[in-house]
This record gives sequence, structure tokens and C-alpha cells, in this order.
Amino acid sequence: MMVCEYKPGLEGIPAAQSSISYVDGQKGILEYRGIRIEELAEKSTFLETAYLLIWGELPSKEELEVFEHEVRYHRRIKYRIRDMMKCFPESGHPMDALQASAAALGLFYSLRDLHNPAYIRDSVVRLIATIPTMVAAFQLMRKGNDPVRPRDDLDYSSNFLYMLDEKEPDPLMARIFDICLILQVEHTMNASTFSARVTASTLTDPYAVVASAVGTLGGPLHGGANEEVIQMLEKIGSVENVRPYIQHCLETKSKIMGFGHRVYKVKDPRAIILQGLAEQLFEKFGHDKFYDIALEMEQVVGEKLGSKGIYPNIDFYSGLVYRKMGIPTDLFTPIFAIARVAGWLAHWKEQLAENRIFRPTQVYNGLHEVTYTPIDQR
Repeated sequence: MMVCEYKPGLEGIPAAQSSISYVDGQKGILEYRGIRIEELAEKSTFLETAYLLIWGELPSKEELEVFEHEVRYHRRIKYRIRDMMKCFPESGHPMDALQASAAALGLFYSLRDLHNPAYIRDSVVRLIATIPTMVAAFQLMRKGNDPVRPRDDLDYSSNFLYMLDEKEPDPLMARIFDICLILQVEHTMNASTFSARVTASTLTDPYAVVASAVGTLGGPLHGGANEEVIQMLEKIGSVENVRPYIQHCLETKSKIMGFGHRVYKVKDPRAIILQGLAEQLFEKFGHDKFYDIALEMEQVVGEKLGSKGIYPNIDFYSGLVYRKMGIPTDLFTPIFAIARVAGWLAHWKEQLAENRIFRPTQVYNGLHEVTYTPIDQR
């Protein structure tokens, strides 16, 4: 019998062939369909980047206008989903509410016509359009307020920020938020993307695929890390406390949230861009003392762990950006999901093209030939 080498977490084992994104962790390179993330962050929009990922190439001006129009006019959610969300406990985490809502959306569009390009496109548009509405709706409903209706005259990011508090966002803030979505939309075979592809391989509907991936993203070792970064900065409290905190973490072998990455051995290129965005926000809307703490943390961790390839990742600065926008900490990960939905759908579409159901094996380490013991003898 062939003995399989066991790799915890499937580390280093290719799970798919993909042309969607590329990472070079040694050089700090991230590309979407061959285009560097720095160029997309500077020149593109989230919806244009989503189109690039899902359909494989940048859209023409007309194609982008059609796509934006479709998304703009599919933002509203069914009243039954809205009523269902009103029954969710106020203390529930928004990621759990989003997972349930995304799955429920599939009840209304249960046809699985996976060979029909029109079905594929409709599903892509509907999910990208409605996920932000669900996130914003739950944020208001858990406070006892009615959700804010989407506005068709606002672009994708401006509309989401508007739905949070019914105030039109500052144009700079809306643009920075849009760039954040670009940075978070895709990152090769991460845990939630793998979850999405495994679910997709069963040929279920895309709503189940997204719901599965949302559940995976919610864990603190994946998308939930940016929430814990803010909690960590609050706990540290001042620049003077940084060095003792880091030293304590090293002595107790505790994880320092926002640092280190399974792929990057240099500073995450997304963190570099996010740091610049944070500074733009601070320059216009006022400084945040947590940024000073973060800078000191980056310096101290660099001194002590830089030789091991431990540097800030995307979660370290994204929370500071969202905090400055006035977004509640427990919405950071749902916002990550708003962006990552497009990446998951790109992998869903790619999986369907050459599908084979995932069926990994295992290394059995249990007993054999165990005799059954009658209950009266146990």
C-alpha cells in the first residue's frame, strides 16, 4: 500500500491550476491576471478589477459601463431576506449574518444552470451587487434601525458608505475605500478561496459557494485578523508600551497580529499601499494615535523578527484605514468579504471550466481490529 506524505494544512501542495492571480512572496509581487497590484490600485476601480478577474481581461469602456449599470440596478435585496435579517440577534457577528444571508439568497435563485453563460453572469452581478447591501442592512438593523435604501446615482464604494449612515461620503474617502476593495479582492489559493473551489466542485449553486467561503473567511487566522489588530493596538495603548508588549509576545510565543504571512517573506505589497492610504486619511481628517503605535510596532518587530521574514501583512494597516472612516471594528471582515466575493466568483467560474470534484485522501493513524465491548461490560 502506498504511503502518502502528510502535509498539515496541505502546505505547499498545489490544489488547482489558475491564471487568476500570482504571488512572489520573496520579491513582494502580487498580480491580477498579470497586472501588478500597484498599477491597479492607482488606475483602476473595484468593479473594473472584478471584471478583469472574473472574465479574464480588462473590459472595454462599453463593457465596463454595462457591467456597472447591471450592478447598480441589482443592489436591492428581497424583502423576505430583509425580514429574516431583522430576526438575527443583535449580538451576532456580522460575518455570521452575512453567511446566513448569502445562503438564503440562493433560495430565491435555486436554478443551477451552470452551463448557461447568462446564469453565470446574472449570479455574478447579483452577488457583487447585494453583498454590500446585506452588510450595511445588518449594521443598521442590529441597532434597531431600518436599512438605508441603495442609491442608483452613487458608485459602488460611495453607495456602500452611504448605506452605513445615510450620509454621502467624502470623495477621497470613497476612492480610498474603493482601493481597499481592490487590494482585498483576490490572493491565490488562500483558505476561503480553497473552500469556495471545493464547494464549487460539487456543482452546487454560487450562493452556497460564497456562503461557504464567507464562513471560512470569518476565522481569526484568515479575514478576522484585522479586527484583532485594532484590539491589540487598543490593548497596547501607547508607543512606550510597544517594546515590552512585543518582548512579552516573543517570550510567551504569542502571535503578533498583523505580522507574518504564509507566502510573503517581505512586507506585503498591499500593506505598503494601505499605509499610504492611511496617511492620506490622517492628513485630511486628523491623526490617529494608533498609527504611531503601529509604526513603532513595525520598527520593533522588524528589529527582532525581520531576519525571519516577518513583516506587516494586509491586516496590519487595513483596520486603521477603516477605523478612520468610522467603520465599526466587527465590520472589517465583512468588508473583506465584499471585496473577496469577486475573487471567489472568479475561482468558481474557473473551477467550472475544468471541474473535478475535490476528494483528497487522509493518513489514517487510528487503531485496527478493535473488539466490540457490550454495554453492560463498559
